[in-house]
Amino acid sequence: MGKTNKGRGGQGTPATVALAKAGADFTLHPYEHDPSAQAYGEEAADALGVPYERIFKTLVAETERGLAVAVVPVAAKLDLKAFASALHGKRATMAEAAKVERVTGYVVGGISPLGQRRQLPTVVDESALGFETVYFSAGRRGLQIETAPATLVELTGAFVAAIARTD
Repeated sequence: MGKTNKGRGGQGTPATVALAKAGADFTLHPYEHDPSAQAYGEEAADALGVPYERIFKTLVAETERGLAVAVVPVAAKLDLKAFASALHGKRATMAEAAKVERVTGYVVGGISPLGQRRQLPTVVDESALGFETVYFSAGRRGLQIETAPATLVELTGAFVAAIARTD
């Protein structure tokens, strides 16, 4: 994969800056974002020809201890009970979009688990570890990062747990 910083002109985001600063190997994958798209992760997967299981979405939920980040495959749903349990809590609910944008510094559909205004507790679904590389938002719609799941876990300080469900 290599440190693919070429073609980054105008594509730097707080997430790519965090990866570069850490000296991490990553590749950027831009694609044409359709403003009418509702399922941003699926749109990215289709545009890049990547299986849905390898593209991860970044969700933010409210827990007893405040906001926390969940990183799950785009084809899956977040199991809120399992997510709360992974954070040693009892319950979690999806956070309001405006609050998420304010706290993370990203817009919905372009929220990256990296480079947020304030590092929130993060849980990455264990399925990510089954791949050599995974994809997730680089911090804006139309741009995905590809990197090793271990890099994502390390740079976010994430817990790894079974937090996705496919029902």
